[in-house]
Order: sequence, then structure tokens, then C-alpha cells
Amino acid sequence: MVLQEPSFRESVDLMFNRAAAIMDLPPGLEEKIRVCNATYTVRFGVRLRGQIHTFTGYRSVHSEHMEPVKGGIRYAMAVNQDEVEALAALMTYKCALVEAPFGGSKGGLCIDPRQYEEHELEMITRRFAYELAKRDLINPSQNVPAPDMGTGEREMAWIADQYARMNTTDINARACVTGKPLNAGGIAGRVEATGRGVQFALREFFRDPRDVEKAGLTGGLEGKRVIVQGLGNVGYHAAKFLAQQDGVRITGIIERDGALFDEGGLDVEAVHHWIARHGGVSGFPDATHTAEGAAVLEHDCDILIPAALEGVINLANAHRIQAPLIIEAANGPVTAGADEILRDKGTVIIPDMYANAGGVTVSYFEWVKNLSHIRFGRMQRRQEEARHQLVVEQLETLSDALGKTWSPSPDFKEKYLRGADELELVRSGLDDTMRTAYQSMREVWHDRADVQDLRTAAYIVSIGKVAASYRAKGL
Repeated sequence: MVLQEPSFRESVDLMFNRAAAIMDLPPGLEEKIRVCNATYTVRFGVRLRGQIHTFTGYRSVHSEHMEPVKGGIRYAMAVNQDEVEALAALMTYKCALVEAPFGGSKGGLCIDPRQYEEHELEMITRRFAYELAKRDLINPSQNVPAPDMGTGEREMAWIADQYARMNTTDINARACVTGKPLNAGGIAGRVEATGRGVQFALREFFRDPRDVEKAGLTGGLEGKRVIVQGLGNVGYHAAKFLAQQDGVRITGIIERDGALFDEGGLDVEAVHHWIARHGGVSGFPDATHTAEGAAVLEHDCDILIPAALEGVINLANAHRIQAPLIIEAANGPVTAGADEILRDKGTVIIPDMYANAGGVTVSYFEWVKNLSHIRFGRMQRRQEEARHQLVVEQLETLSDALGKTWSPSPDFKEKYLRGADELELVRSGLDDTMRTAYQSMREVWHDRADVQDLRTAAYIVSIGKVAASYRAKGL
């Protein structure tokens, strides 16, 4: 029993150890998988507003069982070495679980991006990228960053351009980073990818009545009451897609300045626009607002989606969490201590290493696109349309010969004849990845008597894949 609140890194280690304890791994190999290979700390100066400002950044490489290593770069004042190393470890297990051919890495810069003008952020980002790239900590074949908290397409475009300036003959320079804008070598569907992955994860969970029953729920996704903590990129897209396409009710949205609650369901788009204009949820006219946002985590609902910071569900509030199903859209939102309490209560948790893997999955697709130098669908889309046209024409000919009128739905032809574009192919690949990864966890969860939860199942699957890679290398 965990009696003291563990740190984020301690939580990751505790959860790893819980899974490793019931696996048949040689002690030396278990230690090799667990430890972080290397962490680079950089301190650099940038002249801003007439004086030199010194910034501290990190890039951690957890495992090189596969290369390149992969992981985001976050901008936040709370960034520190322990956090970056814990996140790098999660990236190792996440990539293994969804079969993305990467090792795990992570980066961070101690900075509040809201305190700087855009041109200042560009100068800081380019210098950080320079410091990392000259040590091969940004490289298409060795270390490939991506967006994370506080960063996005803009910062990734700056990093990619900085790398290209330093490596003018590298034809694959664009593949040095993922999460770029479309016009800078990005891929359709990357911005929405993590939130879309959360949606696909919940769909797969609700496909198996055994899983739904374990959570004490019934039926499918439609009509389920959902509370989302954090309406940033991940929380917004997850809430939007679940409400629009799966018929859930978003009954609560928690932000920095409090929370909104409406049992009848909140308009996610309206709340998102309000936050963009006003910087928070305060004053939103069509819902009940409370300044005690954290208390809404404890409200009655069917599904709780923590989609912001780590450690928001902890020893202090875990006993009061009422949601029977939690899906971790953020990294580490449930501490190891809280995880134990919730498991004892029978709460089902879909773990972060799986639930938010949509981002790295689509980043993998973007990396492949950059290396192949061609967008997905360009070669086959029109050929697909031509083949579908032949089928439609034959059906129409057959119906005429039989003296019958073929009356498909008005939009059938349009949908059937249209070949898949890049966005549709990306969504298809993401859906397949999330289904396959969940099924590998489900199999362990249901078939092994010593595995009581999905998190342990996820670690067992991922550790097993990493161990197999190391064995193949001769370790």
C-alpha cells in the first residue's frame, strides 16, 4: 500500500515495477529497460529586451532499443530533469505498445511562453534547437521531437528550419521533427491526433461487453456523461469528437480558472471559443460556473477524462472520485497512490501510455511521409475512384437489364466514388493502431489471473516488446 504521495517519476517506476514483478525477465534485462540511458542539460543565453536571459532545457533519452528515439518538447516553468526522464520512459512504453518503431525520449524548456512575444519565442526556440541538434539530439535518424505542453506547429516549424539551416545537404531534414504545419512538411490530422485517439480508445473499450461490465456500465458510448479536465488541444478534440460523433454528453469542463457544469450537456465549441477570447471559462453564460474546478473532478459522471497536467488525481482526492471509468488523456494524471485506491474501488482506468498514443502514432505517419517525400494517397486515390466507378456503372447496367430502378441514398455515390485522401488514410491508420493496441492489452487483462487492471496489462505488453528488441540485439 502506497502511504505517501509519490512523485511523477516515482509513480512511473512503481507502475513499471508492479508489472515487471509478474513477468519472467532476467534481472539485468529488467534493469536495462527501466533505467534512463542519458539526459542532456543545456543552459544557453539569448539577448532579449536589451539584456541576456539564460534558459535551462533538457533532452532525455530513455531507451534506444529502436532508433530514432521519439518524444515531445514541452515549454513550462515546472519542467525538471525527473519529469523529463519519467515522460521519456512513458514514451518508450507507449511506442512499444502501439508498435511505432521508436525508442523513448522527451525534452523540456523551463519557460512560460505566455511571457514572451512571438519573435522572442522564435529566437529562444531556434537557440534551443541549435544546442540540441549539434549534439544529434535532433536528427531524423536518431532523435525526433514533437509538440507537447506549451508548444505546437509553430515551434516545430522553427525547429525544422533551424535543423535544415545546420544540415543543408540532408535531404530528409524535414523528418527531424513531427507535428509541423502542413505547408512545412506536416501531415493532415496531426493536430487532432491525440484527441481522436482518445475517441478511438473509448470506442474500442465499449465494443467488448466484458470491459463495460467491469466498469459497472451498460450499453455503448451514446448518452454517457463525460467530464473533461483541460480543454487544450487534446481535451478539446476528444470532447468535440465524442459529443458530435458518439452522442456523449459533456457535463463538465474544468479549466485553470474554475469549471463549468451542466447536466444537460455543454456546447464544446462554444466553450472553446469563449476560452480563446477570454482566457478562461469564467463568465461563460450558458452553464453553472464554480471557482473550485478541482472539485468537479469528483462529480458524478460515467467517464472522466483528465487531459491536462500530471498528478491531478492523487491521494488527497482519489477516495472521492465517482467516475467508474477514467481515460488518461494527459501523461500521468493519476498518481501511483491514487491508482491503488481507485483499483481497490473497482474503477477502470484506461492508462495514459495507451490512451494518448494517438499523437505519436500520427507523428510516425508524418515521419514516414517526410522520408518517402510523397503525401499519402497521391499515387492511389484516383485509381481507387476509377475502380469504384466501374462497380457503380456495372450495378446501374445490371439494374437496367433487370428492368429495375437502382435507388441508392443521395450521397452514396459521392462517398463511394471518392478515393481516400491523406486525412482519411491517417484516421484509418490511427483507428487500426488504437484497436490493435487495446486488443493486446485486453487479452492480457482477461486471460491472466494475476493481472487486475489495464495499466498493468499495458506495461506487460510494452515491456515484453522492448525486451524482445533488446534480445534481438544480443543483450
